[in-house]
Amino acid sequence: MTGPDPTGTVLRPAEVLELLPQQEPFRFVDEILEVDEDHIVATYRYRPEADFYRGHFPGNPVTPGVILLETVAQVGVVALGIYLVALAGGRETVRRTVALFTDAEVDFSGVVRPGDRVTVRAKKVYYRRGKIRSEAEMTLDDGSVVCSATISGMGVPV
Repeated sequence: MTGPDPTGTVLRPAEVLELLPQQEPFRFVDEILEVDEDHIVATYRYRPEADFYRGHFPGNPVTPGVILLETVAQVGVVALGIYLVALAGGRETVRRTVALFTDAEVDFSGVVRPGDRVTVRAKKVYYRRGKIRSEAEMTLDDGSVVCSATISGMGVPV
């Protein structure tokens, strides 16, 4: 990559979060700590009152794997993608683009309980022609890895 287009915009982490299209109750990113052309780091605390815990599993609730994967995708595909789209074409291009999750290879290696805070670190594998692939890892506050994935998505005009 040769560098940003002159029309591009370097977004701060809080600006990327502001542009994230997912909203409560389906936003699984509380804070973006770092973001640049090659990586992103973000956190989320799973709310004990989240509706999915009522049935997964009563008396011993754990966060569903599909929700963990969604969290990883919101960070490593959507948020990192927003940063890269803005870098290439500016904030207006971000507003005219929606990120679609396309595929994942995921390995679950731990349990996330209600109230746990996780950190997602994702590293760009490639970004070209509106497609992004990232390698990501989710850890608990104690550093234990609960999920790792290679995830992909693409930006499409709206």
